Order: sequence, then C-alpha cells, then structure tokens
Amino acid sequence: MVTNTDADLSADDLARGEALFKGQCTFVKGVVGIDGLPQDGRPEVAFAGRSNVGKSSLINALTGRTSLARVSVTPGRTRELNFFTLGKDEALYLVDMPGYGYARAPKSEIKGWTRLIRDYLKGRRELKRVFLLIDARHGIKANDEETMTLLDEAAVSYQVVLTKADKPKATELEAVQATVAEKLAKHVAAYPVVLTTSARMGSGIPELRAAVALLAPNGVVS
Repeated sequence: MVTNTDADLSADDLARGEALFKGQCTFVKGVVGIDGLPQDGRPEVAFAGRSNVGKSSLINALTGRTSLARVSVTPGRTRELNFFTLGKDEALYLVDMPGYGYARAPKSEIKGWTRLIRDYLKGRRELKRVFLLIDARHGIKANDEETMTLLDEAAVSYQVVLTKADKPKATELEAVQATVAEKLAKHVAAYPVVLTTSARMGSGIPELRAAVALLAPNGVVS
C-alpha cells in the first residue's frame, strides 16, 4: 500500500486529470431509487464517506467550482445519488453519494438512503471505482469498515482518499496513513494507493483528478 507521493502517475496522467476537470461538469439528476439510475452505459466514479468527512468541499475543489456540491454546516444534507457528467465529451459520471454515519432525519428516511446506497454499490455494472473518503484526523471508523466490507463483498474497486490533511500535525498524519494502509491490506477490493488531500490547501487534488481521469474510457477526457 502506497500514498499519493509514491503513486506511479506521469506528467501526462496529471495533465489528463487537469483537462478532465477543466471541462464541463454538469448536474444531470438526483436519484432517490434504483429505477431512476441512468441507463446510457456511461462509466461512473462515486464519492462516498461519512457525513462530516468534507466530501462536498473536496468535489468543489476538484471541479474548481464553489457550489457544485452543496456545502453545509449540517452533516448529512446529501440525500440522494447526485449524477454529474465530466469532460467536454461527457466521458463519465461523477456520483456524489449520501454521507453515512450522521443525519438529522426520520429513521424511515435514513433507512431508505441506506438501502439505496447498498443496492447501488452491489449491482451497478457501470461503477468503475468508489473513492472512499476518510478524515485524516481520525482514520478509519467502524462505519467506514462496514462500507469497505460491503464493497469487498460486491467486488467493487475502491480507493481511500484522506481528507482534511491540513488539520493534523505531520507526525499525526503519518501515523494515520500507516494505520489506514495496514487496515486496507486486509481488504480484497481496496486499490493499493492511498491519496491524501486537503480541499482548503489544494494538496493532493492533481493526483485525485488524475486517478479519476484514468478511469475514463480509453483515456478520453476532453
């Protein structure tokens, strides 16, 4: 297991990532049930994580927008699968998933989101990778482990992205990186490169863009 500082990304990879996210990024639809999923066969990459992990801020940093994904002081505001097309030729979908672990909502509604997430992760042929966001201050929590186990069982490739890397001290960050790598080695569907990012500082954003672009069909991103 390696970190993004050791990732085998070329200058061309980074350039493709920049080109992809400088292109169009258009909201298509919010999906509240499996029957509402797009049926055009376009490949998908999904962003998942705990409700307070900084997912919206990271997506906005990736796309260079300030309000593409809604940022709220109240965790758990994303309550559907939000689909965005990426790139000039709409090469793939970016899917913003509901956060897990916290939400101020009726239990029946939370149960519905949970079922939607599980059904989507288990049966989506177009889903090429899940980018699983983990708070760099805290590392992998119990509900992150549950999601990782679900992804293992569904044979869905996923890659851990540490967020808010500007918050902990350098030694604390290194310890979290080491612990995360150790835990991921036990999960069969985990991609062996951990990306470390800060939406506020912009660190790790080029590498994450490149990782997404590599999943575009035939490398087409513009």
